[in-house]
Order: sequence, then C-alpha cells, then structure tokens
Amino acid sequence: MCIVFGLCVTLVAEQISVSIPGCIMYSPLQLGVRYLKYYVSASNGSGHGMHSPFVFDFITNVLQDDRHFYAYQSIENLRQLLLIDKTRLTIEDFGAGSRVKKTNTRAVSDIAHSSLKPKKFGQLLFRIVDRYSPDTIVELGSSLGITTAYLAWAKAAATIITLEGAQSVAAIARRNFNKLGLTNIELVEGNFDDTLPRVVNRLPKIDLVFIDGNHRLEPTVRYFKQLLPAMQEYSILVLDDIHWSREMEQAWAIIKDDPAVTLSIDLFFIGLVFFRKENKVKQHFTIRF
Repeated sequence: MCIVFGLCVTLVAEQISVSIPGCIMYSPLQLGVRYLKYYVSASNGSGHGMHSPFVFDFITNVLQDDRHFYAYQSIENLRQLLLIDKTRLTIEDFGAGSRVKKTNTRAVSDIAHSSLKPKKFGQLLFRIVDRYSPDTIVELGSSLGITTAYLAWAKAAATIITLEGAQSVAAIARRNFNKLGLTNIELVEGNFDDTLPRVVNRLPKIDLVFIDGNHRLEPTVRYFKQLLPAMQEYSILVLDDIHWSREMEQAWAIIKDDPAVTLSIDLFFIGLVFFRKENKVKQHFTIRF
C-alpha cells in the first residue's frame, strides 16, 4: 500500500504542476490522497457492468481506443522542441475579474513543463473530437497550442476558437499552428472576462468546450454560465484539473449540479459534463483512466 501511495503522489505531482498566484492548490501529498481514493472507488474503465449505453460507448470507443492516430507524433515532436526552448517571454498574468495583475519573464521551456497537458489527455481530447465530430470547438487557455493542435487536427472541418490571455504566449501558439499546418484555428487574445462573452454571442451553438484557465471557483463557474446558452443537447464540456484545489472541487460540484447537466464523468484530472436529454435522471460516474 505504501508503494501504491508513493506512486499516486508521484503521478499527481507530474500531472498537475502549474502554479497560479493567489490560488491555493493542494500539495502533492493531498493530491496523492485524493487520487488514491479516486483510484480505489472508480469504475475500472473496462465498461463491464456499465448500465448507461452512452457511458459504455464512451469507455469502449474513446477511453479504451488505443489506436495511434497519424497526428500524435507530429504534435509530440513539437512538444519536445518546446520543452528545450529557452526563449524568454514577458507574460501578462491575468486574474479573475481584473486587468493585468503583474508581468513576469519565463522561458518557453518552463511554460511547456508547467502548463501543457500531458499527451494522455491531449490525445483523449483528440479521440473525443474524432468520435463525436463537433463542428464548433471553444478552448479557454491556449497556452503554447499543443492541446489546441490535438483538438484541431482531429477534425479539419471543425472551427476551433481558442482564447489566450498572454500576448507573447499567443504568438508562440500561432507559430506552432503554422508549423503543424493547421488552418482551422482562430486565436483570440485578451482577458477571458472580455473575450469570452464576445465569442459566445457570435456563435449560434458550441459543440465542445475545453476550459483550462484561471483555476478559481468564481470565474470557472462564471465561464460555465456564460457558455451555457450556446450549449445544446449533444454538446460536451470538458473541465481541466477538477481536483486541483478546494476551489476547483467546489466549481466541479456546482457545475455537475446545474439543472442543464444530465451526466458527468470524473476522470480525476479532467471532468466531462453532458446535456443529453435521454438521461431522465441525472447521473454521475467516476471512471479510472
């Protein structure tokens, strides 16, 4: 058990390493405890005994899909270049409900190490797009563009609108999209408080949303509420780092309990919510991944 717990602490420390000023995240030890509880209590991810046909399909055709898609290697090659890129950027640090709070200088490699989602989750997002074929995708938090690339490459005909607060980081993301030859991405710069309402107002509907920004309770719930009018029955919302801190766990609970949400899936590092009307009774699943 001690060995298992040690592995849990190491795993969560590797998966969640970003630090946000003014936001108290769980320590690796606290995260390890939570991950161990999740691992023990979660469904085993095989789909056996799953009574929801939709969730069974999600497990067998998305979570367990071990195909190596053509895009994976190109995107991961680019990630490796970013991990050794010592170019220094001056970054505006946006906080919830405020303008620029401070600036700092960071190397691209440091941003890549701390902010990019591991390939396991980028490739999961790719498979979600491949399986459910969304036409309009919105991402809050472009960072260096690796996750955006997974979303965009999975369906060339889709429109991907990605929002990034830091101008210098957005410039690197644009460069990366060009390197990969991705032309279906619109990158919107600026504080989410300003840019998200404008993006939502011009879209008749949003099929898939990935929220990976701010990591605080109030803005996370506010972003969800702002997105909700554009979500429809078959939309999917993916929320990053749902167990990253007490605030994010509170945000996850509030979002799951919203009357519009009929189904949720907790994968520990990310959470998914669905609005499918076929689910007459709200259902919440925790699945090992």
